[in-house]
Amino acid sequence: MISVYKEYIKNIPSLIVVEANRKVEALPIITYFHGFTSAKEHNLPLAYLLAEKGYRVVLPDSEYHGEREIKASSETRQYAFWEIIIQNVNELKDIKEYLDGKGLVQHDRFGVAGTSMGGITTSAALTQYTWIKSAAVLMGTPKITAYAKALVDNLTKSGDLQITEEQANELYGKLEQYDLSKQLEKLNQRPLMFWHGDKDKVVPFDHSYTFYEEASRLYKATDTIKFLKESNRDHKVSRFAVLETAKWFEKHL
Repeated sequence: MISVYKEYIKNIPSLIVVEANRKVEALPIITYFHGFTSAKEHNLPLAYLLAEKGYRVVLPDSEYHGEREIKASSETRQYAFWEIIIQNVNELKDIKEYLDGKGLVQHDRFGVAGTSMGGITTSAALTQYTWIKSAAVLMGTPKITAYAKALVDNLTKSGDLQITEEQANELYGKLEQYDLSKQLEKLNQRPLMFWHGDKDKVVPFDHSYTFYEEASRLYKATDTIKFLKESNRDHKVSRFAVLETAKWFEKHL
């Protein structure tokens, strides 16, 4: 039986999805980050599939989302988009340390994945932590500096974001250290999967695909980096994507 437990990991509201009779057993871990304006509960179907395969799945709420949403308005959350991603990356370390401290991580098998903002988080985390053994990015971008510039440009033109040129440049400089597209060597042959719909108007399809084309040239084992393109699909995860993500971790974690 698959069980869902609510847990606060260093004040991070999280759901832990795992086989009930293996709750205190060391298992491979997958932390899955939700998208912008979403919440941890929205990824329970995928977490269930992964738990059935023997993984412990951690679903955290990002800052200003889910149980943490009451702390900020939608405008504040929009302005804080990149800070949320950086905080996600920092909190991933907290999650890892918490689980390690309880002896719940089996043989350092720790994977990370996410949707949209969560996929961006996943890419950013790969620049910071060598202990991530496998990853999956669903409709996210590893080119976070380029994406930030495009977002800032669009939002300032529409009047939805008030930011000076100095503030924008400071943001871009901060993001570069998390930009996987500028640090391909940090992949270090780690298994990495992308899924993206080719009609996505929120996160550019070409960001992830052109990154994949460049990164795949560095991989010795071609089956450890994969790009799944779904035709005529917009910014919404399909059942196909969910099933393929579960298969990916079953093979590569």
